[in-house]
Amino acid sequence: MLKASALYMVIIIALVIGLLCSALIAAAYFYQAAYQAKFRVDRLQNNMNSGINILLTSTDSSYRTERAVSLFANDDLDSVSLQRFAWGAFDIGIVQAFAQRDTLYKVFSIANAIDSAKWAALYLIDEDRPLSLSGKTTIRGDVYIPKAGVKTAYVDNQSYTGDQQLVQGKQHNSEKKLPPLTPKRLQIIRQFLRQPAEHNSMLLKNKSIDRSFRLPTTTIGLGKQVTTLQNISLSGNLIIRSDTTLIIDSSAIMHHVIIFAKAILIKAGFHGNGQFYAKDSIGIERDCRFTYPSCLGVLWDTTAIIGFPEKISLGENTRFTGLIFTYEKAKNPLRPLIALGKNTTVAGQIYSQGTLSIKAGTSIAGNVMTSRFLYQNEITAYENYLINTTIDARALSRYYLISDLSPVSAEQKKILQWLEVR
Repeated sequence: MLKASALYMVIIIALVIGLLCSALIAAAYFYQAAYQAKFRVDRLQNNMNSGINILLTSTDSSYRTERAVSLFANDDLDSVSLQRFAWGAFDIGIVQAFAQRDTLYKVFSIANAIDSAKWAALYLIDEDRPLSLSGKTTIRGDVYIPKAGVKTAYVDNQSYTGDQQLVQGKQHNSEKKLPPLTPKRLQIIRQFLRQPAEHNSMLLKNKSIDRSFRLPTTTIGLGKQVTTLQNISLSGNLIIRSDTTLIIDSSAIMHHVIIFAKAILIKAGFHGNGQFYAKDSIGIERDCRFTYPSCLGVLWDTTAIIGFPEKISLGENTRFTGLIFTYEKAKNPLRPLIALGKNTTVAGQIYSQGTLSIKAGTSIAGNVMTSRFLYQNEITAYENYLINTTIDARALSRYYLISDLSPVSAEQKKILQWLEVR
């Protein structure tokens, strides 16, 4: 005959077995749920990558507005939402993949690869005079220069002390004109510049504006009142317009925004990035830092005012990474001017339809295209002279991407930056 305590043992054992079975069932359930969630996420990631490839390779203009696309016929589980629109010199791509309640998205900027067949350290148009080098000047990379060639010169009590091979690369004959900027992208930027904006400067009372690219663009119009942006953080899908001079203080923080104004003045010590376009001039004071990818552009569609050529100037010890260019619709007697201050460093591209003025100690990593060079000292001015200057196409990062505005851009489009990811 069994003892009564044996019944308790059976009950306890049964309870333990029941708990173990319940735990196993729960573990199997949660494992299956996690596996299904992981499977959905992986599927959404694959669909999103497919959507990104579509935006990078397609030339279909219908993606300017948000458009749902089924990756496979009659399969709603593999649908993505695609959009690509112009953002100044670049494009913005938005891809969203969704299944049931799960949604993933990526927002990124798009730029072009460099066309290696056209890439060169220097393109100087042929005005029937040579390029002269003095001091410790270095040109590294292929060049397009006048048929008169390159020679050494004695300027400011110093002779040429650079490499015996004056140009460390292949030399080609240049044409009488610069290769033109891409008309399609140029037209996009000019349309941005001409579009009117509602006067809503009250928005700038917010000390921080961060606008998602998945939302409609916020445009702030400042009208004809000179405005100073200071002690404010501006980021994302934001355009600021001014019909007169716009001053940007060093206390302003900017990322990815676009600025349009008649004239732009950026105060000493500014750090940030963005695209800055003006009709008259852009002045940058000393010790500024512009991170990649930034853009400075002066575009003039009418005849210049006598005595006031379009101008972009960078102050001493400024560091700029990106694209600097001038454009004029018709040739004016006073040509556009890009002036680089002493010890200024530029990584990227400079495109000057007019004159590029360079001070001693200037360093350019990338590509320069200009009609002529200008060097000035206290006594006189020298045209097509480079003195204590470095132009090095090979120093630019191999991962550097450029706007399709540039004459040396390839057709292949790539992701420039990830802006928003979920």
